[in-house]
Amino acid sequence: MNQGETKKLKSRPLWSIYGEKAIEILIKVSGISAIIFVFAIFFFIFREAFPVLSSPNFNLKEFLFSSQWYPTSAVNVRYGTFALTIGTFSVTALAMVIAVPFGIGAAIFISEFCGKRLKETLKITIELLAAIPSVVWGFIGLTIMSKLITQFTGAPVGVNVLNGGIILALMSLPIIVSIGEDALKAVPDTYREASIALGATRWQMVRRVLLPAAKNGLLAAVLLGIGRAVGETMAVLMATGHAVHIPHGLLDSVRTLTANIAAELGEAPERSEHYQVLFLTGVLLFCITFVINITADFVIRGIKRKQ
Repeated sequence: MNQGETKKLKSRPLWSIYGEKAIEILIKVSGISAIIFVFAIFFFIFREAFPVLSSPNFNLKEFLFSSQWYPTSAVNVRYGTFALTIGTFSVTALAMVIAVPFGIGAAIFISEFCGKRLKETLKITIELLAAIPSVVWGFIGLTIMSKLITQFTGAPVGVNVLNGGIILALMSLPIIVSIGEDALKAVPDTYREASIALGATRWQMVRRVLLPAAKNGLLAAVLLGIGRAVGETMAVLMATGHAVHIPHGLLDSVRTLTANIAAELGEAPERSEHYQVLFLTGVLLFCITFVINITADFVIRGIKRKQ
């Protein structure tokens, strides 16, 4: 630091120096608090679920790999979440199959091809989609989508995997589009200018330049969409039929882990085994999302190494 900079620091008022330090401390505390909150949530859920793990009547293998869920049976109580886990994955997978192509395509169109006025209109519309409450989406699935599915597919019941997948896809689209567009916009304009100067068309520029350059951000958009779908509760509770069995097709009704917790936690007596198993289901859901995030982190690191 030279003498001029030293004089400037000495001439600054004390409130400015202390104000900057206070802001730095606040930023550090905010960053650390996010980690603390995550661990606190996991601790609370695990604390409520731990007593059932130490119970001699509880079988963890049956809990993970059995499809029999009869928590209120008077003769033979069974807590099998395998069908619930498969139901969660099936609805989420269908939602991503629908949402990812449309979301990435919409992000490319908004970022590279549409005019300024149309862009603002589309962005406002997408934000409005994100603002719709999940219970409203569930009501749409229950009353509108179910009738359309029974009419066009001949299914006996319109609340099924297909219904839940479509609703979750519509709910995940705003996240994928918004973050995907930000990722494309973050690519320097010099990439676009250089590719066009070499004679590439706009589609060639998008396919060979922008998508490879923005793939980390686009992958993050997709993963956040998956997180949105996995963690959704009310919409899938109303749109999937809430039947505990392994689906064999898109027209079968299912029940997801989140919907099961939401439907039964209010009726389970506090501190009962059923109550604790529902919290253990929350731990399982937490672990699933953790594995998804860790896998995504390794994939992104692998992509960066190749670059």
